[in-house]
Parts: sequence; structure tokens; C-alpha cells
Amino acid sequence: MVFSKEETRWQKIKQLKLLSQIAKSAKEYIVRMLQNLRMLTNQNTEVKGVNLLIIRDTFTEVSTIGNLYLDGEWLCDTLENPYLNNQRNISCIPEGQYKVRLRTARESATKDYLHLLVQDVPDRSLILFHSGNTAKDTRGCVLVGIGTEQDFVKNSRLAMDLLMKEIINLGGTNINLIIKNK
Repeated sequence: MVFSKEETRWQKIKQLKLLSQIAKSAKEYIVRMLQNLRMLTNQNTEVKGVNLLIIRDTFTEVSTIGNLYLDGEWLCDTLENPYLNNQRNISCIPEGQYKVRLRTARESATKDYLHLLVQDVPDRSLILFHSGNTAKDTRGCVLVGIGTEQDFVKNSRLAMDLLMKEIINLGGTNINLIIKNK
């Protein structure tokens, strides 16, 4: 097919218009991307923490039962030893604020699943959040469950899995714990 000079000229004009439109679209796209990038870099990039709150509400000679809230929403029940002057392995820890971190199964000689380690507890170490059902299972740690009876939490593995999933979904770092007695 042979084009006349006039047809060739029109084809070139069409091509230039098309290239101009592509360039304009590309420029608009680049401007939008730069604006989005500016918005992202101007945002507050502070890492949001995970906030855990235990409100202890049932106290017996055998155990302490409470509710665990994650960022203000009820998540599960807790069971701890009764308070016996913060004695190792037989007492729950004192009311207060604590830092918490994830602890892997590799770090533990007894837990073969991801769990939590409460840090900087005065005169205590290795205070964990883990699964178990009775005060005999705690050894001074915090057990989690869904449903309670006297001195007993139910569905502990389910609650532990839920707690770990929620904390990981929130980033798994900068975990804060407050413990209060009702």
C-alpha cells in the first residue's frame, strides 16, 4: 500500500498526537505517584504498640482469674496463681506495667509453640503467657483460656493460638502489659 504525501503527513500527525497523549498520561501518573510518596513520607511513622490489659476479678486460695484485653477489646480469660508476695513459681506477679515480647519455641526448653515473655518483673524471671488449665500448670505464669470455672480456664490452646495470631497481625513488637486487680 502506497500513501500519498498528504496521507503520510496525517499519519505522522496522528502518531505525534498519540505520543503526546501517552506522554501526558505518563506525566500525570508520575505526578500522582510523587504526591502519594510525599503523603507517605509526611505521615507519622511511629510504630504502634500492642496493648494488653489483665483485669483480675476472681481471687481464691488456689488461683486468680481475670480478663485479658487486647487494644481495649476483650480477647480471653486468664488464670494465675494467687498473690503470695511475688514468690517464685507459686505467686502471680504484682500489679503494674510490663514490657512483653514474643518468645519462640527454640528459646524454651518446655514450650513447643510461640508464646509471650513478660520482662523486667521485680525479683522474677521467665514469666510467660502460655496454655494450661489450672493453677498447677502456671508455675507463676499467666494461662489463657476461653471460658472459666472455679480455679480452671477452658480452651487454653485455642485462646493461646488466638492471642498469638492477633499479636502477630498487629506487628508482634512493642507489646505493653498492664495488670490491675478489680
